[in-house]
Order: sequence, then structure tokens, then C-alpha cells
Amino acid sequence: MNQVDQKVEVQRRPEWLRVQFPSGPNFHDLLQIMRTQTLHTVCEEARCPNIGECWGRRTATFLILGNICTRNCAYCAIAHGLPTEVDWMEPERVARAVQRMGLRHAVITSVNRDDLKDGGAMIFAETIRRIRAYVPGCTVEVLIPDFKGDPEALRIVLEARPEILNHNIETVRRVFKQVRHGGNYERSLELLQRVKAWGYPCLTKSGIMVGLGEEWEEILETMRDLRAVDCDILTIGQYLQPGKDYVPVSRFYTPEEFAALKIIGLRMGFRHVEAGPLVRSSYHADDHARLLDRSLGNSADS
Repeated sequence: MNQVDQKVEVQRRPEWLRVQFPSGPNFHDLLQIMRTQTLHTVCEEARCPNIGECWGRRTATFLILGNICTRNCAYCAIAHGLPTEVDWMEPERVARAVQRMGLRHAVITSVNRDDLKDGGAMIFAETIRRIRAYVPGCTVEVLIPDFKGDPEALRIVLEARPEILNHNIETVRRVFKQVRHGGNYERSLELLQRVKAWGYPCLTKSGIMVGLGEEWEEILETMRDLRAVDCDILTIGQYLQPGKDYVPVSRFYTPEEFAALKIIGLRMGFRHVEAGPLVRSSYHADDHARLLDRSLGNSADS
């Protein structure tokens, strides 16, 4: 039986993967802001284990273009199906929320919208512009889908001048087709390569989940592939099975193994590597934004 098709009980997590129940004034304040502005966050929709920590430090990743994805990846807890119509007032509400939260760095992501001609690129661009209008000086990071490889959709987003453009490779080449339905490994690399080839000044970023059945050398191969397209920032975290109907965890990596991957990544030339069991793509994204204050030299950030 194919590993992806198996339905097994969710594995018991080791001690280093235990997180605190979200609480505290900042958490509840952000929750109220999201509800009053009728907004979604990937923190909630994807059941991120860091929601308590991140919201406690007043950072959140806004999920635009609704909360229904047109793809059905084997690891992702976001609902899939037929999305709703595009809400053109959403960028305005996101910008208001960023203003109310007092953010200096905003992270915007979306579900896949393969039903739209531009994949939702115009909404991304308008959200960036509205944040700039409401909160001058706020840096913006976008975590975008692959837009089915459409270069014009990518250019629409880049013309709005985000400071960081993130697109997650998610897993190694061999496992990719099994767990990322609708995606393409080479297409994801090509997207990141285009950003640099076209000369846009933003930093590029990508992320890998481990525990999906990959081998250690395959992780290193994927890291080398990302460096070959001059990716600046890398995040590496442990895949956690959201429920019985998702691909099971093949193994739990130790904190020491994540520390080793960070060292290897920095030696490869990544400007910053965030690696750890609970690391997610937007984990400590406000810290990553500090790279924007430095010269874009070749020195690695440790």
C-alpha cells in the first residue's frame, strides 16, 4: 500500500514537539481583530502549532482569497473544494488589521486559486499596496502559490514590490508528486529563479517539511537546488500529521538534526536558515525581515 494512502493513527509526538495552549491578552486581541475584519489566518486554517507563541508576540500570517483551496495536498489541513467569489474588499480589511495590530512586518499568503486566470495575483498586489497606504514603512512578505507557472501572474505580484517573496518547495523531488497534488518541483524552482533573473530586489525565501518519507541526502539535494536558484532564506520544520486522513509522519527529526541542517544551510550560502521541530514558513518572519536592513552581500546570517 502506498504510504500516502495509508490511514493510520496520528503518531504520539515526542517531548520537544509539545506546545502551550494559546492564551494571553495579545492572542485574544488578535483573535478579535481577525473576527471583526472577517479575515482568515493560515495560523488557524492550517492548525499551526505556533499560534500561541506567534500571536502572543503580535505576529500573524493573513490568509487571503478565502479559506477553500482548489488543491488537495496530502499534508495540508486547509479545506479544499470550490472556492467562493473573489472579495475585492479583502485587501482593505487586511490593511486595516495590520494598522490596528501595529505591525512593522506583515506576512500575506493564500490558498491555491487555480479557478482564477491570474491565480489571485491581483489580490496579492492590491493587498501589498493597501498595507503601504495604511502603514507606511511596514515591510511586506508574500507567501505565494505557484500560479501554475504563469510568469505574468508572478510579475503582477513583484511589481507591487514586496520586500520578501516566499514560495515553499515543501518536500524533496522524489516525494513531491505523492504529497503535493497539482504542484511541480521544477516549476517551484523556476518561480524562485525568475525573481532573481528578472532583477527584482526582494529577498527570496522557501521552506521544507521533513518527516514525509524523504532521506537525509534528499534534504541536502533540495537545499542545493534552492541555492542553485539563489534562494536567500530557508525554513525547515517537522511535518505533523493533522489527522488520520493525511499522509503519516515517517519519522520525527531531533532538535540536534535540525541544528545540523541549519549549519549545513548556512555553509551552502543561505543568508538565513530557520530550522527546528516547530518551525513553519512564517515562524519568526519578523526576524527574517531584519535582513532587509543589511546590505545584500554574501555573508550568511547566523
